[in-house]
Amino acid sequence: MRDFEAGMDGYRRLLEIEPQIEDAGGARRAWFWLDNMGLEVVAPHGDGTSGDRVRGRLDAAGEGQWLVALTASDLDAETRLCERRGLAIAERTERATMFEPASTGGIQVALMGFPPLPSQATAGLPALDHVVVRTANVDRAVANFGGRLGLDLRLDRTNEAWGARQLFFRCGEGVLEFGASTKRPPSDEPDSFGGLAWRVTDPDALHARLATDGFNVSELRTGRKPGTKVFTVRDAPSGTTLGGVPTLMIQQTAALETA
Repeated sequence: MRDFEAGMDGYRRLLEIEPQIEDAGGARRAWFWLDNMGLEVVAPHGDGTSGDRVRGRLDAAGEGQWLVALTASDLDAETRLCERRGLAIAERTERATMFEPASTGGIQVALMGFPPLPSQATAGLPALDHVVVRTANVDRAVANFGGRLGLDLRLDRTNEAWGARQLFFRCGEGVLEFGASTKRPPSDEPDSFGGLAWRVTDPDALHARLATDGFNVSELRTGRKPGTKVFTVRDAPSGTTLGGVPTLMIQQTAALETA
């Protein structure tokens, strides 16, 4: 993000978590730790390689979600395995491997070798449910994320009424959801991030809290699973930002259908 304080405050108020702040290499980072993931908010902060990289990305693509990072229990071994399977390494540091987006369908994917910190999540918003990715080629997604990265493809479903095909890859206690249009033929168009869906336990209470706190939220609506509710967070309160990331609150368990 360009405005670190605004981005940090937006997610602090959304998640009700005090982040861990880290300054290194000309970049400032805020880490928010939930039950199944860590969210990183990053902005330039002084001179350094990391700061230059963030500035370059902001200039080229603007704010938004830039990458998804998967935890590796053995970073060296899993990096070698992914490389043997055809993923090209863009950068390697002591605690992370970044792959070339061209070898992962167009989105930035990383392996992280450091363990997450203990969760600070509230009971009302404990975890990330799934990361949304838009794809123009589901076969490529299966090859990259099922084959090369070794994620578990738990569900592949098509709904002609929606004009969509969805692939759900299990990743720890979260999910990567790839969505493709059934109305267009497959193409080499690069994949792109489509937003974050957060898992909530009481959508009515969370909806009321966020609205009171100044978030622009949609109406509560019935989810696609019976007995669930969802709503969209359209924008953060004045003076804060969510970095342009589409944000959905979803009342849902982590379990996926298997048929």
